[in-house]
Parts: sequence; C-alpha cells; structure tokens
Amino acid sequence: MSAESDLRIAVIGSSGSGKSTLARRVGAALAIQFIDLDAINWQAGWWDLVTGDPTLFVERVEGAVAGKAWVCDGNYRLAMPAILRRATDFVWLDFSKALVMRRVIARSIARSLSGAELWPGTGNREDWRRWLDKGHPIRWAWDTFSARRRRYEEMFADPRLAHLRLHRLHRPDQATALIARWVGERRR
Repeated sequence: MSAESDLRIAVIGSSGSGKSTLARRVGAALAIQFIDLDAINWQAGWWDLVTGDPTLFVERVEGAVAGKAWVCDGNYRLAMPAILRRATDFVWLDFSKALVMRRVIARSIARSLSGAELWPGTGNREDWRRWLDKGHPIRWAWDTFSARRRRYEEMFADPRLAHLRLHRLHRPDQATALIARWVGERRR
C-alpha cells in the first residue's frame, strides 16, 4: 500500500466485546499506531474528559488520528466525527450478548485480581465493589447492548459512510481473516 492509502481503522462494539484486544492485534500485525480512546478519556481518579472537558477530549482525539496509519478502539460519540472523517476502515464487533457478557465479566475479574493500573499514570484500577454501579463496564454492557446494536446498524447503513470499508464481524474468528487480508494488502 502506498502512503496515501495507509490504513486508518476504527473498531467499535459493546463494552467487553474485545475492541482493545483486536485493535492491539491489528496495530502489532500492521506495525501501525494503536490509539486507545479510553486512555485519552480517563484521567487520574476516574475523572473523564468526555464529561469534564469535552472540548479537550475531542482535541486530543483529533491529534491522535492526524497520523497516516492507525487503529483506534472505542465508542465515544464525541470522537466519531473526527475518527470517521479520517478512517479508511470501520470494524464493528457485533457479537452475541452472551459472549460479550462472558468477556466483560472475565476481564473485570482478571483486572480486579491483578490490581494493574488500567491506563498508565492514572492510578485507576478495577475495583470489584463497583461492579454493580451503573457506569461499570459489566452493568454498562448489559444495559446498553440493544441500543448500541441499533445505533451501529444505523451507522453501517448511513450513506455518509460510503467512503469507508465496513467490516461487521459476528464471530471472533473472523478477526484473524480480516487481519490477514490487511497484512496482504500492505505487502502489495
């Protein structure tokens, strides 16, 4: 692929669907920048820019996606216009609610047990005592699953996104084939 056609990939899906895992895999396979929108949003003490300083959040996202090749993960509505203006590919991890819930619960357990900092420099760590909070990923994934699916279906049908290559993955194993196709394209 020429520099003009470098891949700029946006990955969306329900909380816990595997967006970050896929985006990291894509970034490593294609040797392109991985942009973690959660890392841009979440500040120390669980303060989030989307609520506290949305203008700064959008500015940081715009700066991050200004590069020639990247993959980003996240569902932030505020970020979508900036991301989709620059993206070449749009990936939707449209997995079953059962799979998403298994993944988000397993991730929360692993994070709670490890005590690892989620985003460097923030001090933010998973706390099992917050699992039933409305904003916690487990509850959020459960509560928003159906509405997100409807919203993403509308997005994928929107003619204003005709400039993007759309990839709707229904099973995790489809990601491997998609990554292989992108690797092959970059070798040409």
